[in-house]
Amino acid sequence: MRKTLVAVVALLAGLAGPGSAQQPVLTLYTGRSEALVGPLVRQFQQETGIRVLVRYGTDAQILATLQEEGPRSPADVLWANTSGALGQAVARGLLRPLEGDLLGLPVAFVPASGAWVPLTLRLRVLAYNPTTLSPEELPATVLDLPRFAAERGLEGRVGWTPTYSSFHDMVAGMIAVHGEDRARDWLAAMRALNPKAYASNTAMLDALRAGEIDLAPTNHYYVVRFRRAGYRLGLHYFADGDVGNLALVTGAGILTTARNGEAARQFLAYLLSVKAQQFFVGVVGEYPLAEGVVTDAHLLPLEEARGKSPVLDFEGLPLDQALRLLREMGIL
Repeated sequence: MRKTLVAVVALLAGLAGPGSAQQPVLTLYTGRSEALVGPLVRQFQQETGIRVLVRYGTDAQILATLQEEGPRSPADVLWANTSGALGQAVARGLLRPLEGDLLGLPVAFVPASGAWVPLTLRLRVLAYNPTTLSPEELPATVLDLPRFAAERGLEGRVGWTPTYSSFHDMVAGMIAVHGEDRARDWLAAMRALNPKAYASNTAMLDALRAGEIDLAPTNHYYVVRFRRAGYRLGLHYFADGDVGNLALVTGAGILTTARNGEAARQFLAYLLSVKAQQFFVGVVGEYPLAEGVVTDAHLLPLEEARGKSPVLDFEGLPLDQALRLLREMGIL
């Protein structure tokens, strides 16, 4: 903990504070939702005096905007919802290399490119209705989910979020592990179930809680947040190494267009501070990726959680291929 605190303090030293005559302005583009991270952005503004202009959207929308704006983009920082989007940003030359002191703060998932810092970890899981399904009968692999649902007559009782970035990364992970043909077959089998599409995971789990659906592939922290609110929802991990448990890493980097590099650097350091990382655990329900943070006793230990996921190049997920496939099939 001391190492992380000292490193963060060193990174923040010498930068403008609340009393600065010329208040710095930071422009942030993020694929994270305002409902999840807006309070933390406002907290950063209050503590540093740096004004933050935020553009929210899906990872795909943000990447498309950056591509369209090109060198004229006003953005300083890209804060993405998934590592697949960050990998795309690296491949397109949108991020500048980071200094070693920033890259030394996270405990895992530091990318080979050195162009972004990992911030938190989520796992893909299967949420289910525990009044109609028991954990013992659920499939060991997400690939068997369509067959399982069909055999139990759950057509129209399965939810999914086809426009959500984490779902796109899961499809990209499926392509990476099993190939595009297998991913196409899985998507076709899922679509044959007449699944209910939701714009957000929160809306989908609200439907699960209300009994409108019985199964929903999602991110673990959505289930955690509903459980904290007192709702009884089941959370199923597939077998270790299954792509249905894909580890999803959030992260942030400084864009090549950044005009406020010092403020951007301070923001990244802040997101890796113990205070911000504790916010991700306590408020969002994610796994922290910096030292000195009190984790949620209801979650798997970080190392065990990492072992649930397949071992992949998370920066190199074939996101463009996944998006193309989803569009070709009319799912997007």
